[in-house]
Amino acid sequence: MSVSSTERLPTPRPARRPAPRPAAAPRRPRRRVAPYGFLAPFFVLFAAFGLFPLLYTAYVSLHRVELQTADRMDWLGLQNYTRVFADPFFWNALRNTFTIGVLSTVPQLLMALGLAHLLNYKLRGRTFFRVAMLMPYATSIAAATLVFAQLFGHDYGLINWVLRSVGLDPVDWQADTWASQIGVSTIVTWRWTGYNALIYLAGMQAVPSELYESAAVDGASRWQQFRHVTVPGLRPTIIFTVVVSTIGATQLFGEPLMYEGNSGGGISHQYQTLGLYMYEQGWTFFHLGRAAAVAWVMFLLIVVLALLNAAIAARRNRTDR
Repeated sequence: MSVSSTERLPTPRPARRPAPRPAAAPRRPRRRVAPYGFLAPFFVLFAAFGLFPLLYTAYVSLHRVELQTADRMDWLGLQNYTRVFADPFFWNALRNTFTIGVLSTVPQLLMALGLAHLLNYKLRGRTFFRVAMLMPYATSIAAATLVFAQLFGHDYGLINWVLRSVGLDPVDWQADTWASQIGVSTIVTWRWTGYNALIYLAGMQAVPSELYESAAVDGASRWQQFRHVTVPGLRPTIIFTVVVSTIGATQLFGEPLMYEGNSGGGISHQYQTLGLYMYEQGWTFFHLGRAAAVAWVMFLLIVVLALLNAAIAARRNRTDR
């Protein structure tokens, strides 16, 4: 059978080759640098307002620097530190810092733990009580201290009025050593108890409810559940609050300063803390170099206390395993 010239057979089309995949674009340098760019503001601010003042304070502590002539520095080496350690008022301030820290930290954390345990139950108005506990922390230190100073007043204070009404002798809450330290500790306890209670409450809510159910099935009372379930579950949180409270007690400044209104910490320095002693050296006696030395002593003391707490916590964890 013949094929006419007008009817031609279709020419076969060449097979299409798959298009080559585009080569992976090289990773842009900006993607590698971007995370560091997001972190850069923190490190810049920390270097400017944290690291540089710390190092510069160490440099100043090795010189004689007076407030009237702050631009003049005379090299002293470690003489500022030797003078500080030879000053009996420094050791008095260190002792007062320790006693006020104990008088404020121990009751504060115990009450915070008890309040958190109560708020952990289903109560009416729990949100109101939680907000109310945080109000003392949000209150100004100056305002709170002035109010407590009036309450602890010798002649017209409310606390002495209550003591007189029940037949007891009034207490000189500002001149007596232990009474003034208890007064300052009361302000610190009032201000920080609610804050620590909310931290404990957050830790309690992270404890699995199955542990409480198992303890209840075994016949454990609420006190036994609190002792054997809640407290062990809160151990990391308790260590955190102890460390933070210890650091805060070492840096205590606003409450004792406003309690009577002077940097001496009372007539006989009976409640002068390390913070007040540093302020007195720098801004009352104008010895900025010596004040810088006190600041570094406080810094090293805080580091030692933090390491001590960490060592105790690590040893406790090893014994519990």
